[in-house]
Amino acid sequence: MSDKGKRKELQVAALENGTAIDHIPPAQLFKVAELLGLDKMDNRITIGNNFESKKMGRKGMIKIADKFFAEDEINRIALVAPNVVLNIIRDYEVVEKKCVSLPDELIDIIRCNNPKCITNNEPMKSHFYVTDKETGAVKCRYCERKANKEEITIK
Repeated sequence: MSDKGKRKELQVAALENGTAIDHIPPAQLFKVAELLGLDKMDNRITIGNNFESKKMGRKGMIKIADKFFAEDEINRIALVAPNVVLNIIRDYEVVEKKCVSLPDELIDIIRCNNPKCITNNEPMKSHFYVTDKETGAVKCRYCERKANKEEITIK
């Protein structure tokens, strides 16, 4: 049989329990890994990039065994890679799919870029309103400083 007749597929170990993060833009894959602190985890982790995708051309993917993310961790992902899909896996079955998108408010996730803001000078949580989910624009609840996606500093 010629190579043209063979179907080639990358085999990645199935997860018994954990989370698969799919449809990550390839340029954001390692930023997502950094934001989630994957380098500090002892879990079994599989990272793949530039897989073919009908939906986006190319995509990245991260599988993490025995890890289920809290809402604030998911919101961190949304800041750099909105529209990724979280697949929650239990007993080798996808039991839940979540499309990640920016929430209406971000609490204690990003730092205000106004040095005079009370959140940078007092021990208190930052609080931002998402003013445009499409562009990732936010506004500080306290000093009302606006920032776009490129200006955001994640804590």
